Amino acid sequence: MNKLTQIKNIYFIGIGGIGMSALARYFLSKGAKVSGYDKTSTVLTSSLEQEGITIHYSEDIALADKNADVVVYTPAIPANHAELVYFRENNYTVVKRSDILQWITENSFNICVAGTHGKTTVTSMIAHILRHSQFGCNAFLGGIAANYQTNFWSHEKNVVVVEADEYDRSFLKLFPDIAVITSMDPDHLDIYGTANEVENAFVQFAGKVKPGGCIVSKLGLTREAELHADFQYTYDYNNLRANISIKNLQVINGSYYFSVVSAKWEINDMILHMGGLHNIDNILAAISVAKHIGISDDKIRLAVESYKGVKRRFEYALKSEKHTVIDDYAHHPEELNALIAGVRSIFPNIKLTLVFQPHLFSRTKDQAEGFAKSLDLADEVLLLPIYPARELPMEGVNSELVLHKMKLVNKQVIQKEALLNWMSENKPELVVMAGAGDIDAMVKIVKDILEN
Repeated sequence: MNKLTQIKNIYFIGIGGIGMSALARYFLSKGAKVSGYDKTSTVLTSSLEQEGITIHYSEDIALADKNADVVVYTPAIPANHAELVYFRENNYTVVKRSDILQWITENSFNICVAGTHGKTTVTSMIAHILRHSQFGCNAFLGGIAANYQTNFWSHEKNVVVVEADEYDRSFLKLFPDIAVITSMDPDHLDIYGTANEVENAFVQFAGKVKPGGCIVSKLGLTREAELHADFQYTYDYNNLRANISIKNLQVINGSYYFSVVSAKWEINDMILHMGGLHNIDNILAAISVAKHIGISDDKIRLAVESYKGVKRRFEYALKSEKHTVIDDYAHHPEELNALIAGVRSIFPNIKLTLVFQPHLFSRTKDQAEGFAKSLDLADEVLLLPIYPARELPMEGVNSELVLHKMKLVNKQVIQKEALLNWMSENKPELVVMAGAGDIDAMVKIVKDILEN
């Protein structure tokens, strides 16, 4: 029995999360009654309300829908949350977001994209190519696709493109026909404990690929030899040893022009209008999937050229003759390395001012050395205080911990209000604002300061 067809009324605790809102939109598209709670109103929750979803913003059992067939919660919700406690104590079916994705992928052809970084961009690229080429898919994205201004869309074809999240080992609940693995660098060590355990989980994920299935992976992953499927492809824009690579790369007005090469085929005249050399790798992963499922070269070429990116993934908030502001979700040392390299490839001779907001006390503690080395690649760094998300403070863990390990001379820890004053006084030419917390709320203000 398909559990999903039984759900006529569903309630989300933490509905404003990027993954949760995609699921809310999925059930709305299926005709279910959808409602939920979140802590604060955002642009995303406002969009959900306009689409017909009822949302409240105070932790209040009286406002929660008691007629729900299923209650979904995000791991970011504390265990003592009044509504979560009520539904559990009254024997409702209470599940995590990952459980719903498990139910969805039990009965479909699934393209599941995993990786400590890059997965949101690659998922959106694949879903865009399938949509633009009219191959068709249901897409569950971890970001807002700029082409469509949404993180979910549906299609009558029983094909699912989904971000496979390693947090809490959620991705081990999915049923991939095609598994993409962009990276397996250490992260979420509060869950896994060691880098080796993170890698073990990715190998397990690869092991879930169905018979006749396919693995697409970045060349040189630490456990590459342990990934096995009936079809396998590696990609790397900078290494012709990969099954899929590129040649004739040119950078023109911030866009990349290149040819995609493989042993058996070649696609010329590719154009990617998205900054960051790492995004060439990301598009190669997406093209690998598109070729494997039989989408024509012409359709792939047109889809790639029309791709506009994902909100907060190397997104230009401002691009004028005097100032450039780039907004990015980077929150891991490797992501910062890729982000800075990408910026340098487009703006090689301009001073790079990086504003970074560390995300989570545990990640800052575990990756302090790595963050310091990555941040040293900028010309000037302004560190905001740590964004705690779901965590309580840890003694001795703060942004100064990273600052003191940095070798860069131009560096400081700065509060949000002081940052705005600093921008007014210094008016830097090239600003990159990075982090997974609430730094995005400051991007428009910084843009306005520099523009005016």
